[in-house]
Amino acid sequence: MQEVRNLLPGNIIQRASLQPWTIGLTVSQVLYNGNKTANNVRVAELQVMSGREALRNVGQGVLLDAVTAYMNVMANGALQESQRANVDVLREILATTKRRLNAGDVTPTDTAQAEARLSRGLADLNAAEVALAISKEIYAQVIGQPPSHLQAAMPVDRLVPVTQVAAVDTSIHENPAVLGAGYDVDVAQTSIKVAESALLPTVSLQGSASRTRDTDTSLTTTATDQASILGQVNVPIYDGGTAASQTRQAKEMTSQSRLVLEQVRNQTRTAVVSAWVTNEGTKIALKAAESEVHAADVALQGVRRENQGGQRTTIDVLNAQQDLTSARARQITAQRDRVIASYTLLSAVGRLDVHNLNLATPDYLPEVHYHQVRDAWHGLRTPSGQ
Repeated sequence: MQEVRNLLPGNIIQRASLQPWTIGLTVSQVLYNGNKTANNVRVAELQVMSGREALRNVGQGVLLDAVTAYMNVMANGALQESQRANVDVLREILATTKRRLNAGDVTPTDTAQAEARLSRGLADLNAAEVALAISKEIYAQVIGQPPSHLQAAMPVDRLVPVTQVAAVDTSIHENPAVLGAGYDVDVAQTSIKVAESALLPTVSLQGSASRTRDTDTSLTTTATDQASILGQVNVPIYDGGTAASQTRQAKEMTSQSRLVLEQVRNQTRTAVVSAWVTNEGTKIALKAAESEVHAADVALQGVRRENQGGQRTTIDVLNAQQDLTSARARQITAQRDRVIASYTLLSAVGRLDVHNLNLATPDYLPEVHYHQVRDAWHGLRTPSGQ
């Protein structure tokens, strides 16, 4: 605000308050920046894709941990029951041996041997109970609740390619670690274009408009309106070598990413082959363990009948019982290894997920979150409301 005083004849002072104002608007828009913006968007999109594969890889690890915890509880529970049955049988043998000792059919040595085997059986039962308790705690940690009403699990060979070569080829195209490393290579390659954009010219357009008003009536001009459009082209000439060094750095990072991709492929190939061989080995081991249990059971029955006829000693019966218990333990372990090996192979191939397993559980869909935040120009809240 301006105050103007005029001194008139007769010492009369005349005052006037002036309130001139000016308002203006300037808009700038970059028309071309060497495709830097588009390439930065592409880099962000590729990083999102890589992050999705990393998330899927973590999901596979969680599911495999859950399968391992589940089968450990099943196996240790079965081992506990087997050891408890073994203790019951050993107690029965000890009682029978003591009765025969009183009748004069056996010597105190037979009784001592039966007592020793019973003590070993009790120690084995205690070890099985401890292992079961530990496996239950690990189950609760992985699953989120204690185990209850567990059912026997089956291998998932139906979801795995039928040949080893097909499994390796599938892993190269479906394993999340390989796919994530591939997206990282794309990120590095696009980053080269981002760095090179600093060497290209930029074109921008600037428009401005303003309006000025002056309330001083003594002026010849009391209102002014202005508008202008300015086009600008900037061509980089010298920046101390910053853009060139950043471009070289991006190219070196791309070479490194390619080496990492090849390393991940080799590691995945090795993991698939190892998992395939292990899975096939567990099939043979399980069949052998089942045959061993059947033969050991038949042998125990025969030794018991021969012992009753006086052709076998107490130690023969105890050895046959120990052989059967050990065979059952190996069968239980083989059954656990068989299931875990099949899921491990499925994970190495890249198909261990909620969708392929057809699990009745909600699945996290990262693409939903992606589309909720894509092209969002403002707002601080996440899609979850935080």
